[in-house]
Amino acid sequence: MGMAGYTVALMMIGVIISPCLYGKEFSDHQEIKVQRLLKRLNKHALISIKSEDGDIIDCVPIHSQPAFDHPLLKNHTIQMRPSFIPESTSTYTKKKINATQVWNKNGRCPINTVPIRRIKKEDILRSKSIENFGKKTMTPGILLYGSSSVLEDDPSIGHEYAVMNAMNGLYFGTQFSVNIWKPQVQVRNEFSLAQTWLSSGAGTALNTIEAGLQVYPGKYGDNNVRLFVYWTADGYQRTGCYNTDCPGFVQRSSLVTVGGAYTTVSEYNGNQYELSMLIWKDSGNWWLRIGEELVGYWPGELFNSIGSGATRALWGGEIINAKTGGQHTATDMGSGHFADEGFGKASFFRSLMTVDGSNTLREAQGLYPQITNSNCYNVKAGDAGTKWGVYFFYGGPGLNARCP
Repeated sequence: MGMAGYTVALMMIGVIISPCLYGKEFSDHQEIKVQRLLKRLNKHALISIKSEDGDIIDCVPIHSQPAFDHPLLKNHTIQMRPSFIPESTSTYTKKKINATQVWNKNGRCPINTVPIRRIKKEDILRSKSIENFGKKTMTPGILLYGSSSVLEDDPSIGHEYAVMNAMNGLYFGTQFSVNIWKPQVQVRNEFSLAQTWLSSGAGTALNTIEAGLQVYPGKYGDNNVRLFVYWTADGYQRTGCYNTDCPGFVQRSSLVTVGGAYTTVSEYNGNQYELSMLIWKDSGNWWLRIGEELVGYWPGELFNSIGSGATRALWGGEIINAKTGGQHTATDMGSGHFADEGFGKASFFRSLMTVDGSNTLREAQGLYPQITNSNCYNVKAGDAGTKWGVYFFYGGPGLNARCP
């Protein structure tokens, strides 16, 4: 082989080897970042509970939980109980909700510890990027350019909604019961949820407090229906995340954990199950109660505009439409049946109430629907004057003859 041929051969070997080395270097760098994040998120546990759904629940000392890694919470004094719970003007007494999370079957966390769902390596790798783990993947059209709505009105962006809005006012919380269903999600990067939004501000100054039930295989790695919370103080840009995926939400309960799954779900034309939720502002913090259990709170230090109260309150369903194969998704919202089918078939929110300036729960007033694509998902208000108070049905199947 001449000198020229030898040189060419060396160059070819370099071309072959370099991508391999670069790929390994990149992979090692990614692995280091993943391990650092896991170490930061998964705190030392006194005991760990293996759940039958595959989750591992770590019982973490209450003062060691992830929330207190937030720089604004370094000097935060944990609150074990709110100073008050809003009183209701309703004469209807709700029955106790007995739905329990799956992990409860295999144990309970000891006193002075809180249950935190362990984050696994595969959870992080399923996210869009390591840096965006736990955050909502928002598009530029959503809430970033002065919109007064919490929702994106353009279904082509991918988010679709069927919700009820309360007229603009000043809200210090909300209480409701939400029907528990296990909607079918077509592809991994889609989700289906039922939630409430309390918000104030607009664009990059948007503050939101969110809670509800979701099926999100791209996040959790399964199709279980799970309790979730979310928050943002800057229109979903840099602040906020789901559950305890970043510092923020303070877990207080040793029995109910955010991110935990439920297996007791409603059946079409069969038994109906629901969860009651109450969110309210107390001494700057926003508390979450599920049934009779104080789950935790969003500390007031995280927010700015919502500290004076929320100006918008919404309830309802949301899905992601990835348009797989160029068609509308077949992901269910709620039960997967339209609101018109009513009780036992369609999903519902009932006993909708809001907390006023006197810390009193009153029936939600001036509700109006917002639907991005009524051929795919819809909303129908319930009749007034029933023991359900203010209520509505919502949902739909997605892809159907009217929703191509």
